[in-house]
Amino acid sequence: MSRSRLVLILAVIAAVIAFFALDLGRFFSLDYLKSQQAAIDNFYQANPLGTALGFVALYVAVTALSLPGAAILTLAAGAVFGLVIGTVLASIASTVGATLAFLIARFALRDMVQNKYGQRLKAINRGVEKDGAFYLFGLRLVPAFPFFVINLAMGLTPMKTITFALVSWIGMLAGTIVYVNAGTQIAQIDSLGGIVSPGLIGSFVLLGIFPIIAKKVLGFIKARRVYKGWDKPKQFDRNIVVIGAGAAGLVTSYIGAVTRAKVTLIEKHKMGGDCLNYGCVPSKAIIRSAKFMSHIARSEEFGIKNANADFDFGEVMERVQDIIAKVEPHDSVERYSNMGVDVIEGTAKITSPWTVEVNGKTLTTRSIVIASGAEPLVPPIPGVEDVNYYTSDTIWNIRELPKKMLVLGGGPIGSELSQSFHRLGANVTQIEASDRIMGREDPEISQMVMSQFRAEGVNLRTNCRGQRFEQDGDKQFLVITNEQGDEERVEFDLVLLALGRKARLEGYGLEELGIETNRTIVADDHLQTKYPNIFVAGDVVGPYQFTHTAAHMAWYAAVNALFGAFKKFKVDYSVVPWATFTEPEVAHVGHNELSAKEEGIDYEVTTFGIDDLDRAIADSEAHGVVKVLTPPGKDKILGVTIVGEHAGDLLAEYALAMKYNLGLKKIMGVIHTYPTLAEANKYAAGEWSRANAPQKLLEFVEKFHGWRRKGGGSDMRSPGEVQAESGGH
Repeated sequence: MSRSRLVLILAVIAAVIAFFALDLGRFFSLDYLKSQQAAIDNFYQANPLGTALGFVALYVAVTALSLPGAAILTLAAGAVFGLVIGTVLASIASTVGATLAFLIARFALRDMVQNKYGQRLKAINRGVEKDGAFYLFGLRLVPAFPFFVINLAMGLTPMKTITFALVSWIGMLAGTIVYVNAGTQIAQIDSLGGIVSPGLIGSFVLLGIFPIIAKKVLGFIKARRVYKGWDKPKQFDRNIVVIGAGAAGLVTSYIGAVTRAKVTLIEKHKMGGDCLNYGCVPSKAIIRSAKFMSHIARSEEFGIKNANADFDFGEVMERVQDIIAKVEPHDSVERYSNMGVDVIEGTAKITSPWTVEVNGKTLTTRSIVIASGAEPLVPPIPGVEDVNYYTSDTIWNIRELPKKMLVLGGGPIGSELSQSFHRLGANVTQIEASDRIMGREDPEISQMVMSQFRAEGVNLRTNCRGQRFEQDGDKQFLVITNEQGDEERVEFDLVLLALGRKARLEGYGLEELGIETNRTIVADDHLQTKYPNIFVAGDVVGPYQFTHTAAHMAWYAAVNALFGAFKKFKVDYSVVPWATFTEPEVAHVGHNELSAKEEGIDYEVTTFGIDDLDRAIADSEAHGVVKVLTPPGKDKILGVTIVGEHAGDLLAEYALAMKYNLGLKKIMGVIHTYPTLAEANKYAAGEWSRANAPQKLLEFVEKFHGWRRKGGGSDMRSPGEVQAESGGH
């Protein structure tokens, strides 16, 4: 902390201590004001300017130092100066004093608070930057909330000083007038309770709804400005048009249909989107086949001396397509048409905030939900267009197993498919630019997966970057810079690009409407875009590119689109689970150590090794860990990472607990079936309980047991009972 800040803090503390030590508060009481009113009136008549300036200076000092007495001073303004002049003086003084308190807090404490708690305060800072004036105005209109707290708290935020001063002046004006007016009747007031009565406080609370009304009005004005130049239809063919039939679009359409809205769903390619056709479903299908082959390779672990399997890779890939076909009816045109959704196959183009063109026809709609998803990212590596590259969208078309397969990317997609193709017989090299794969997990979690990959024979290369693709006759190479910084050629027959996915932003009218994009479509917490009636959901907006989060967001998009005129909901990302289906499987919800440290959250770690779990041992899957983060000394769950067999399924118990604020003690109190993998969750809770046991109490109990062993308390009857039994002797 700088010297000037320290001096300021000490000066303020000294002034506050002096105020209370010298009992200066006695001068800021109703009785004192009434007793001195005649003397003050006489002084004012003799020296009006000096009295006014002295009053303002005193009022500013009291409010700037956050001392008690502002209410009495406001009464004094009315008693001495009258309603008009008193209101002017008190209003100016209270605003200047509040602004000085705001600046003192900003200068002395803001940097320290923001540096220490910046990550936690991000949402508050964004809210203040966007709607801080409304928040402040609402608080100023309700005097039941201490004004000095508002001054200090706002000083720690990014709010501009001029905004604070102006809004404070306007917001406090109504209350100031009421208090000054009461001061003009000072002789009839017996206590502050006569002013701050329940009825008056109720009136102020009612005034507090003004910011809500103002916000609605401002929203209406803003909408008028945004919609300027567009012709709004007088009536609409439908309530919602949904663009994209992936997870977000399907759930949005489903909710609309269930609530009896008229919904049109437009899909230009395949119903079910990426998850059904290219992502979750096909990847899990091939993972299952690959896992079966890994069990055959491990047959001796299961007491089977020798096992082998003949298989055709093409048939494995056909099985993947069969699985897709079996799931397909869940997302089919027929199913959604039977629900009442108007499903159109074609390319949608938004032509105005209320119109969508498809197949040469213009549809009018009250709301639009964009759920166009994402697509694989193709990196601008020189030569990439000249080689035989595949993405997570196209890899399912191959029917011949590549001998030398190169996978670029160490995220979930690249890691799952690297292991699966290697288990099916491909010689896989996986390239990752950072020092480990699965970089969103804690380092030791990534290391568990990396160790398994290397043990199985995957050629895992970290700290390597692709520089260019080259061809030499029939051979294809990727030139990389390796761990030492030297160039190296890696030969491959097939390369899978698994470097992430990018939102689909082109081809359906965003540019023409001026809808803002920044890698994804820019939207607010209600999933609204620039136009209040155009919403987004799923991968096209993020921040999580998971099927289950797309479905989660779809609820908010659908409900806000249909009923937002009455009540809007902010999308809730507080408990988002995910899993990577490698072996070992990795599942995660809430914070891990990486994110907790980034956000400055204090935590302690509790772990339970699944290698000690009876069911895991019986299954020959005795590996992995349950890792739980909690606040120091508390059982509240901040986050959980599970590594091991069926980790994604085990995680559900923790996701439920976090959603409904159930701690580890509650999990420990639940009977878990024996022998199951789910017992690992209970044992992890037990590890926390053991580590946080009350040691002093246990020491006392230990002494108590020792005393009992030595015969202490052997007859637990009361002395009266013993005496009665012996005849009173």
